[in-house]
Amino acid sequence: MTLSMSLFRVDTALGLWGRGALLAATLASTLALQGCEVLAIGAVAGGSAAVAVDRRTTGIQLEDKTIEIKVGQRAKELVGDKGHVNATSYNRAVLLSGEVPTEADRAALERAAAQVENVKGVVNELTVGLPSSLTARASDGIIAGKIRARFIEAADLSATAFKITVEGGVVYLMGMVSEAESRRATQLAAGVSGVKKVVRVLEIISAEEVLRMRSKATGTR
Repeated sequence: MTLSMSLFRVDTALGLWGRGALLAATLASTLALQGCEVLAIGAVAGGSAAVAVDRRTTGIQLEDKTIEIKVGQRAKELVGDKGHVNATSYNRAVLLSGEVPTEADRAALERAAAQVENVKGVVNELTVGLPSSLTARASDGIIAGKIRARFIEAADLSATAFKITVEGGVVYLMGMVSEAESRRATQLAAGVSGVKKVVRVLEIISAEEVLRMRSKATGTR
């Protein structure tokens, strides 16, 4: 995979994908889409195709679930009830979202997540502030459900290729997808009522790789 720098406007370098070795730089970029801000983090050259199953192996899916549990435990130890931290892992890359009391807590959680076994990179989207209310989290859940429904209804998109997280109206998309799938998913998510911004934390793969994954999953050539 090769990193693409052809984003509209580079605002911030967000760190490195990988630990102990440079795998790829993650960059943030903003652009206007249906009145909604969009961020792209870590884009790689790709094409288009669809697949109806999770594109991770069962082993990686299990690792991701284990990583989420371990990072969640460390978050509980570090900030307890003073913060609200979500850890979402996809293909061993961890997205941290939510709220923490201080900037020091934010940095400590990123370090703690990076030290968890099998984690290959951390995207830290934690904000400093009071924990979100139950009402706000319920609203985020509704938004996530609406986005998932749109993905399922879209004939040109594989809903199972994406992992969706919503925090305060900000949508985070994770997955291994083609460039065309990334654009389509962003368009659909941005059009949902209540969405403030779409952040893409995606591994963009080629059309050939997507087709290979589909063939392997369905047992066809």
